[in-house]
Amino acid sequence: MNIKQRIKDIWKKRENLKRFFILEEREGVSPDFLDGMKERLLRCKDSKVLRFLTAAAGCALLIWLVKYTIDNWQYQNYKVVTETVQEDTVSVQYTEYGDNILKYGGDEVSLQNRQGETVWNEPQTMNNPTVDICDEYCVVYDKKGTALTIFNLQGKAGSIQTSLPILKAKVASQGVTAVVLEDGETTWINVYNVKGEEIVTAKTRVDSPGYPVDISISDDGLLLAVSYLKVENNKPASYVAFYNFGNTGQNQMDNMVSGYTYSDVIVPDVEYLNNSCAVAFRDDGFVIFKGKQIPEEMVTVKTEDEILAVFCDEDCIGMVFRDTESDSPYRMELYDSSGKRKYTAGLDISFDHIDISKDQIILYNNNEFAIYTLKAKCRYEGPLKEGNIRSIFKVAKNRYMAVLDGGVETIKLK
Repeated sequence: MNIKQRIKDIWKKRENLKRFFILEEREGVSPDFLDGMKERLLRCKDSKVLRFLTAAAGCALLIWLVKYTIDNWQYQNYKVVTETVQEDTVSVQYTEYGDNILKYGGDEVSLQNRQGETVWNEPQTMNNPTVDICDEYCVVYDKKGTALTIFNLQGKAGSIQTSLPILKAKVASQGVTAVVLEDGETTWINVYNVKGEEIVTAKTRVDSPGYPVDISISDDGLLLAVSYLKVENNKPASYVAFYNFGNTGQNQMDNMVSGYTYSDVIVPDVEYLNNSCAVAFRDDGFVIFKGKQIPEEMVTVKTEDEILAVFCDEDCIGMVFRDTESDSPYRMELYDSSGKRKYTAGLDISFDHIDISKDQIILYNNNEFAIYTLKAKCRYEGPLKEGNIRSIFKVAKNRYMAVLDGGVETIKLK
């Protein structure tokens, strides 16, 4: 029985007692006796309510303490749960793909489950395979080449052969793919459906609006963000443009619906957090844009410190700096999607890579790694016992897959 129902039942009994004493008063029972009985019974009932509420509060506090301890527990070691020797970890790449692992190289793409078993594989020929993933779809393309293949969790979904070299490709959650193609001083931004059919194309030049540095497509495939680098008054400048491939963008030139210029600023990275929110990372902070049809600049966060790394997911934006004011050599700051700083943490290990993997922040170098929550709480920090780390990501609660130079290990924190 819940607390509200318990209090309601006790109150109902209290009202019945009042009616009983009124009836007894009418029948001539001594008032002093009745008053004494009323006081004793009501005090008894009140003490029961108090004890019940105290017990409930104690249980709630205990539950909170257990959860707080679990959320803030820092593990001191780990054990290797499974280990497989693979000689091709240098020539292929591994990345998390849903609850599975995508393995891709120059001659093959395959999907493996957590146990290392192959779900499917597809042959390919690429010199520089590069991957982008969004939900159940991924695209593998040959950077500076002309081959591109779209996959989902069931296998190959479509393929594209371009006539120009591919600079970058990004995929949406239903397989729509945006591709930047190089053509001398001209670049083309083409958008294809999952079957490889061209939906729309836009032409850009170095002088207008600039050279495309990065792109990002919204999960629904409707909006595309592009960061251009250009020269303005003999200084570098950036232009962040948004393209809408729906009805709103059909009447606009090249489907461009909004654009923002940032003088003497470089924007090397743009990312869509969700269908209506994008972030553009500047060399001095970041800008948040919002809008499902016409994205508008909403918040600008600036910093005077040198930015060493950035990362994000749908709810979190992170930046890492050198820290000269504390005992830790690095400082990590976490913001929400509205640009409000939520958490700060010192980082004690140097790192070559940092990213979010299934609601945890993982950073590593060749022989050390650290794991943080999205509340900047350290779960583990320490050296790898054997081998060199090529990548590491979360696969389950307290379990992580580490791709090493000699094989793949599944480890469990303890």
